Order: sequence, then structure tokens, then C-alpha cells
Amino acid sequence: MSKSVIGVIGGSGLYQIDGVDVVGEHVVHTPFGMPSDALIEAKIADTTLFFLPRHGRGHRYNPSEINYRANIWALRKVGCTDVLSVSAVGSMQPSIAPGHMVLPTQFIDRTVGRARTFFEDGIVAHVGFGDPISERVRSAALAACNKVGVTVHSGGTYVCIEGPQFSTRAESTLFRSWPDVKVIGMTNMPEARLAREAEMAYATIALVTDFDCWHEEEEDVTVESVVATMRKNVAAAKQVIVELAKAPPSAPCASHNALAHAVMTAPDAISAEARRRVALLMDKHW
Repeated sequence: MSKSVIGVIGGSGLYQIDGVDVVGEHVVHTPFGMPSDALIEAKIADTTLFFLPRHGRGHRYNPSEINYRANIWALRKVGCTDVLSVSAVGSMQPSIAPGHMVLPTQFIDRTVGRARTFFEDGIVAHVGFGDPISERVRSAALAACNKVGVTVHSGGTYVCIEGPQFSTRAESTLFRSWPDVKVIGMTNMPEARLAREAEMAYATIALVTDFDCWHEEEEDVTVESVVATMRKNVAAAKQVIVELAKAPPSAPCASHNALAHAVMTAPDAISAEARRRVALLMDKHW
């Protein structure tokens, strides 16, 4: 396939990296509204990246207010082939400490009020999502983490809750009892679902900031503790992004053809408006 173009979704200052050539900003209008912010186009080595502040610059949107559809659509519109999500999470295991990174392979989606598909209002599609993380991106991110020398845990499950409140102690204890749960966060769903529908390979670097509230020997999670640890994590994440750009994802990925046989609606039943709305995603299949 063509050269990798990486969309990086994360904090508002993530693109401020020494040696990064910022090419410009792109305000992208989508059929689903406006993204969280303008996309920052940058070059690292020979790789083009588009940085998108998930919560908007200044952290204006809570996890439930983020326009995930517009964010993913915008990245696809500017030509991204891959998406790297950088997200703050709580650890659900004593061996995964604040300051560590986790590259999960699975999700459990506990969100309840977020739009999770581009295909509705006259057109229906069902994409495969059994393996929500693309090894194409995850393996490249893991290699970058190892190159930088950060403490990284490979594999496991990310539980995504609605938020914006943190979990109750009972919820946190329940989530820990589920098989292979490593971290808990609020932002990777429906982001990963939509990336699959947009035929972009997706992976996440989960930056551990706290132990949620299950750990009896640690203080409960607070905004102050999250922010303090996050500053250190972001510095390391920037180094990882640089190394990832130097050796970008290159392996084939089924995500890039996820819509090949996904649309169930009869062609003559799809309205002109529905066709227009998903044309960016479906033109190559129609």
C-alpha cells in the first residue's frame, strides 16, 4: 500500500516536539460536525503526521462531549492510513505502575451515550471488530517504546468507561476481576470502532497515571495526581512518536479493507443523502 500517514490523537501539546517540522494547520469540515480542533500537520524524518488534540486545545471537551466521528472522519479526509491514540489511563494491576506505558490488544466498551458508527439513517454496515487493535501499528509502537527505553507492557485489555467521573470502588474491583484487564480509561471508545469503519489501522499507547481506586495502599485517583504523572508520561510519549515516525507502520493490515463486504443495505435503497454522507469511506467500494 502507499506510504504510512499517521494520525496522532492525544493531548493538546503533543505535537510540540523538538525537531518536528510543523507544516501547517487544517480546519476540516465533516458531515458529522467539527472535530475537536484543527489538525496540525507535521513532518518527522520522512513521515507525515497529523496531530489532533482529542479534548481541544485547552482541554475544552470532556470524554462524552468529544465528537469522535468528526475526529476520525477528519483524519481519514487528510489521508491518514494509521491512527495512534495516546491516552491517560489508570492501572488495574499492581505490576503496572504510574509512569509505565501499556499497548493493549483488546477493549471492553462500557460507554453508553456516544455515537459509534458512520452508517445509519438509511445505510447499514457491519465491520469485523474481533481484534480491535491493528498489529501493524501496535508492533511499530512497541518497537519505538523499546528503542526509547520506557517501561512498556505489551498486551491486555483496556476497559473504557463513560466518565467523566472516575469509577466507584465497587466498579473498579469488578473490572479488575475480568480476564486480562490491564488499564481503565475514558477515550478509546468509540474512537477505535470508528477508525475500523474508516479503514484506518488503529492502536493505542496507554499512559498510566494512577491506580484508579482499587489499590488499598495507594491514594485514590485525583486530577492533581493524574496531571503530575501525565507531564512526565507525555515527555516520554513524544520520544516514542519520534521513533515511530522514523520506522513507521508498514505491514499489511486487514483494517484497510474493512468495508469491502460490510454494507448490508441494498444499493437501490440507499438515498443520495446517505451516499453523500459516507462517500469518503465507500467510494472505492462502490
